[in-house]
Amino acid sequence: MSKTVWILADDRAGNVNQLLGVASALDWETKRIDIRYTDFVKLPNIIRDKTLIGLTKKSRSLLQQPYPDIVLSAGRRSFPIARWIQKKSHNKTKIIQLMNPGYKGFCETDLIILPTHDQYKKQQKNVFIVTGTPHQLTSERLQTERQNWEPFFKKYPHKRLSLIVGGATKNNPFTLEMAKQLLSAVQKLNPASVLVTTSRRTPPEIVSFLQSHLPPQTTYFYTFGCADKNPYFGLISCADMIMVTGDSMSMCSECCSTTVPVFIFAPDEMISEKHKRFHQSLYADGFALPAGSDIQAVKGNFNPAQQIAEKIKELFK
Repeated sequence: MSKTVWILADDRAGNVNQLLGVASALDWETKRIDIRYTDFVKLPNIIRDKTLIGLTKKSRSLLQQPYPDIVLSAGRRSFPIARWIQKKSHNKTKIIQLMNPGYKGFCETDLIILPTHDQYKKQQKNVFIVTGTPHQLTSERLQTERQNWEPFFKKYPHKRLSLIVGGATKNNPFTLEMAKQLLSAVQKLNPASVLVTTSRRTPPEIVSFLQSHLPPQTTYFYTFGCADKNPYFGLISCADMIMVTGDSMSMCSECCSTTVPVFIFAPDEMISEKHKRFHQSLYADGFALPAGSDIQAVKGNFNPAQQIAEKIKELFK
């Protein structure tokens, strides 16, 4: 019972990654539509309604019939576009929305996926609550990444710790004092080698501090933006344990897709209350541990995309 799926892929990489994860889990005929906005996208959705207001001319030209059985969208900005597609299909297209759609969303959407940490309390048949964020790291993908990257990392001895470092967010800094706490948490685990990757948000002084305090003989260090191929998936797939900073829900969710212990470094000053709730849900379900914990077994294989895909398929039974 294969269906056709359109992915509304906008300029927010985190949103797109979640949509691709769900589409991959569905394993149906999928078309990715890269949409870009004009300044009119800032208008409230009550004005944009079921229109293409806020969409560039080029993006509009991509929305041609035949319209799909399903349109996947994420976030408030893309939701009016999904409504426009549904209207053009004479309501044959089902809208699957990740995150709060805003205006008209809860009464017009076929299925809304909300994370537990959003604390949505109202009981509605078209709302599905999941822990964390969907992603593309299946067991099969991790095995492929491991085969590709293991030869590259073979000189770094096991008990390997992969250190996934994010950075400052809009309202929460990543300070040098936090970097010292992070280093201490790494050292407590006594790894034989450390594989490090930073992000575009990692402050330069944090990069310098970690580079100068980790032993160069047993440390691999990738600085975001350098010419080398980004080893992010290699670090996740080739690790014996992982430590990830808690500023990115996507990074935390992807790290928990493995079967190795995952530690989340998340000082209160670094993260929002929503992030704290998210981390607590991962701890409670046994997918991760707070940084500073002793090594313990974890569930692993965490990916809400499969749960979401199964829920979507129920709409067609």
